[in-house]
Amino acid sequence: MDILIKAGQLILSLSILVVLHEFGHFFFAKLFKTRVEKFYLFFDPWFSLFKFKKGDTEYGVGWLPLGGYVKISGMIDESMDKEAMAEPPKDYEFRSKPAYQRLLIMVGGVLVNFLLAFFIFWMILFKWGESHIDVNDAKFGLDFHPIAKEIGLLDGDIVTSVDTHKVVTSKDIASLLILEDAKQLTVNRNGEVLTIDIPEGFGKRIIGEEVRSLAELRFPFVVDSVLPKGNAIDAGLQKGDSIVTINGEDASFFREATAIIESNKGKRVTIAFVRNNEPMETRCAVSDDGKIGIGPKVNDYFNVTSVKYGFWEALPAGINKGVNTLVGYVKQLKLVFSKEGVSQLGGFGAIGNMFPPTWNWYSFWSLTGFLSIVLAFMNILPIPALDGGHVLFLLYEIITGRKPSDKFLEYAQTAGMLLLLALLLFANGNDIFRAIFK
Repeated sequence: MDILIKAGQLILSLSILVVLHEFGHFFFAKLFKTRVEKFYLFFDPWFSLFKFKKGDTEYGVGWLPLGGYVKISGMIDESMDKEAMAEPPKDYEFRSKPAYQRLLIMVGGVLVNFLLAFFIFWMILFKWGESHIDVNDAKFGLDFHPIAKEIGLLDGDIVTSVDTHKVVTSKDIASLLILEDAKQLTVNRNGEVLTIDIPEGFGKRIIGEEVRSLAELRFPFVVDSVLPKGNAIDAGLQKGDSIVTINGEDASFFREATAIIESNKGKRVTIAFVRNNEPMETRCAVSDDGKIGIGPKVNDYFNVTSVKYGFWEALPAGINKGVNTLVGYVKQLKLVFSKEGVSQLGGFGAIGNMFPPTWNWYSFWSLTGFLSIVLAFMNILPIPALDGGHVLFLLYEIITGRKPSDKFLEYAQTAGMLLLLALLLFANGNDIFRAIFK
């Protein structure tokens, strides 16, 4: 069921993004009286799931969910319609339009995706606002992944800055280490401020070792909920129990406890806890996925900083969020050219796993806004077969006054399509490899 929910969110999100992206091309094409032969969600080799024709345009839904397209008359695109291009240009064709009009037609999709992302972030902030837990409000400090402890961090430390970048939430630490090529951490340890040097390449190591959470808020492990059909209820654990040790190891804080439990998958553990000031002990089975069926008390230990926005107040905040998302994504691209970054490239499986296993509109729209930024930026890259490739050749024409030959554009389109196909196969192959070998 989790897979179906994630897949449903992925398909809906990409469908929204693809349709609106192609509408951007469609809008400018119609504005400049350029004929659009097809407008499709998903690709339709050999047959389509649904189609109808209105005016000169055939609208439809293909069966291959790898994107979508608009087929514009007189344009060398993925259709590679060489016969039509061999005929004399017609007034309604793309190739007959002035260069500036062709440029606007090509950037239309990217423009719509950027505007859509800003609109989504605007509406998210208006509807839900923003909330976070500041690291300085973490009275028990932070818990750290083992590789963070290797450079000198200790559970209970609070990282206040990475180089000159202020740390606001625990998630900022890893992202700053990865994106900013940082050299030093400033740490508050029991009221004492100290600095820790960061080894060279530590950010790449975080990626290479697939560290999902470098630092988390530290809090005592007090049971807040017990699943009705879990192992914990069979062991007699109750809401309000304070975990002390598991198999004799200190487990008074949540992350320490979960690490011990996960290391005993499929086994039984001895849990010592306190109930109503009375020390108690029980034996509990651990499931094969490293769970016992309890949830911790969290909210009582932290102050949540919340910001609410009015309708118009949320607009500049949404634009700022979109710009910051774009800047962060662009910074991540440098990692693609490293061994660690290449190994983490993913396709539709990786994107689908970004969505939560339960339907959540806040998460759905947040991820859709992010993917809209990604789609816009990736499409504007100067790679033949992408919008950016067409834009590059059009800018060359505008600057030099010389139009690249149709034969050159055909070769460039073919090369670009082969490159994109190779990247698609590699990224989705990575997904399959990770699924098989965990």
